[in-house]
Amino acid sequence: MAALQGKIAVVTGGSSGIGLATAKRFVKEGAYVFITGRRQAELGRAVAEIGSNVTAVQGDVSNLDDLNRLYKEVAAKKGKIDVLFANAGIVEPTPTAAVSPEHYDKTFDVNARGVFFAVQKALPLMKDGGSIILTGSGVWQKGIPVYATYGATKAALRSFARTWTADLSGKGIRANVISPGPVETPILKGQFGENTDVMKERFKAMVPMGRIGKPEEIASAAVFLASDESSYITGIDLPVDGGLVAV
Repeated sequence: MAALQGKIAVVTGGSSGIGLATAKRFVKEGAYVFITGRRQAELGRAVAEIGSNVTAVQGDVSNLDDLNRLYKEVAAKKGKIDVLFANAGIVEPTPTAAVSPEHYDKTFDVNARGVFFAVQKALPLMKDGGSIILTGSGVWQKGIPVYATYGATKAALRSFARTWTADLSGKGIRANVISPGPVETPILKGQFGENTDVMKERFKAMVPMGRIGKPEEIASAAVFLASDESSYITGIDLPVDGGLVAV
């Protein structure tokens, strides 16, 4: 039997990269998936790629009206949520001395505030025994200079998961974090532009396994945490990073 047969899942940031790979795996494992993203054209391409059992709802997780519209759609079509993969995020590498208030607010609005309210607003629809999965990052443990704001938002997610583990235990809802290392996604290229290949080599040198990860490898971890195979696992930060934070 498929690992997520009959489950209803929501994947924020589901139009590309890790979110799209995970939405595809969720559907393959028997789930019906709602995906969100800021750009309608990318959502349309994602829906075509996923193929079936998917609904796209355009929106920005930092906009509470957009979140309300997302969950109104979920309620109307399916009436429940079994799995929430709060994956939407942005990264703009910026040295501390160059961080502007606008950059700071934008990063926290999407990566921390957006995740918090994506979870809060999902709870009325979340079934007992549901699974919340947050996309973190090993950056918060490594102290990489240009990621001061990004790393801090991912540390906030680690704290959220700890609190929600205790707060939601009465309903059997599990909350976990997946922390990827460098992964081959559009976000990686978006950070460095023409210097992407140079940065990839630097990242490879930091990773004990000596390579960049694939979105499908993160999706496999998400399927595990979404399924009953992880029924006694909650409150963890699962590194999927080729050993980056382990050594």
